[in-house]
Amino acid sequence: MRIVLQRVSHASVTIDGKVHGAIDHGYMLLVGFKEGDDEKILKQMADKVVHLRVFEDDQEKMNLSLLDVKGAILSISQFTLYANCRKGRRPSFIEAAKPAISSPLYDRFNEILREQVPVETGIFGADMKVALVNDGPVTITLDSDDICK
Repeated sequence: MRIVLQRVSHASVTIDGKVHGAIDHGYMLLVGFKEGDDEKILKQMADKVVHLRVFEDDQEKMNLSLLDVKGAILSISQFTLYANCRKGRRPSFIEAAKPAISSPLYDRFNEILREQVPVETGIFGADMKVALVNDGPVTITLDSDDICK
């Protein structure tokens, strides 16, 4: 599982010309899955996301979590996080889990997050237009191969 996390002051996703989800202060997540991802990985990654301390405290140090600042999440499914660009000029997505696997994982991941914070989402597989104001900017990549051992 891979996540690109961006700290945002605002983020929204538009589908077919209509805003489907929007948040203010919090995280915009791009979320991708690979074969073998499971409930244990989902829980560990969700825990990492909500407890990661990347919001500034009174001394302007990144010392506060999403829970501390009462932030929200905009979660967007993103199979292209598993693009393999080693050969040629066209990415291969062979490492990305097929939709039959990744769609339920995406739904479950968002359910786990919702147990702790407000979560807005896009629609799995839809053509989405994502807008955000990256606060900082802060952008962090999380990979379950590194986090879930």
